[in-house]
Amino acid sequence: MAPEHRSFAPHPTRRRLLTAGAATAGAVLVGSAGTPAAAAGKTRPAVIHLPNGFRPEGIAVGGGPYAYLGSLGDGSIYRADLRTGEGGIVSTGPGTPSVGLKLDHRGRLFVAGRGQGARVVDTRTGEILASYVLTTATPTFANDVFLTPRTAWFTDSYQPALYALPLGRHGELPDPDDVVTITLSGDWSQVPGEVVNANGITSTPDGSALLVVQSGVGGLHRVDPRTGVTKVVDLGDAAPLTNGDGLLLTGRTLYVVQNRQNAIDVFRLAADGRSGAFQRRITDPLFDVPTTAAAYRGWLYLPNARFTTTPTPDTTYDVISVPA
Repeated sequence: MAPEHRSFAPHPTRRRLLTAGAATAGAVLVGSAGTPAAAAGKTRPAVIHLPNGFRPEGIAVGGGPYAYLGSLGDGSIYRADLRTGEGGIVSTGPGTPSVGLKLDHRGRLFVAGRGQGARVVDTRTGEILASYVLTTATPTFANDVFLTPRTAWFTDSYQPALYALPLGRHGELPDPDDVVTITLSGDWSQVPGEVVNANGITSTPDGSALLVVQSGVGGLHRVDPRTGVTKVVDLGDAAPLTNGDGLLLTGRTLYVVQNRQNAIDVFRLAADGRSGAFQRRITDPLFDVPTTAAAYRGWLYLPNARFTTTPTPDTTYDVISVPA
């Protein structure tokens, strides 16, 4: 079932700040264990093939049986039917990358655009509804996005900052100059240069703060969205989240995709997100550098970015489904 929604706008007087698990509309609780994708059910493809040369990175799933994927190549958006594996381009890219994606219940896809900031795409028409320069600092790498009813949050892998796009009461998109920058501090120690720092983002289970994984050092941070002050989440004796990428929260269960490890580490979090306990690791022989995960009806869907393979127009790409 879908988690409870809580509103947030970046304002210091707010107390209940975030929406737990609101990253994708219609997200469904995932079960306790993954099995090899080749064992998927007869009516649901284990592997969804994407166009050659597509170079997927982000994935978003809404209330219907469709996944949306963005291309690191030209930024095009591909829609795949999770029942059949069939699909096609619904929005031709602007020639710049699409990285992290999140879909709202209005059919709008919020896209992290690496050095180009962010944009919002209408999945029904393919139209780019708005584009945003998130920062003028260099270098910059808008990597992932998380949605609450009143805010779209973006991570920057090259700058110690989060960017907030405040949404109107009825979901109105902000003006280009309304971007709010939240500087990360506290336990956060930025590795300088073009090194991947902040990557995946979600909320704590109780919606009181944000969670951000710092890929290069393998740490998970709890972030106060009013101040940017971070605290490392106590994960006990769990190994570092090396190459931590996409985060998926369902209830109090956090899935951390670790791309070059070809693995998903699963944690049970405290409600406030200050601590967590390692539960298990999910792997699959078909994983080939998966970057993130989306959930639909008890299945995880992960795009194989294949970062260890030189991309060409003929390189094959796919999405792997891991049954619960």
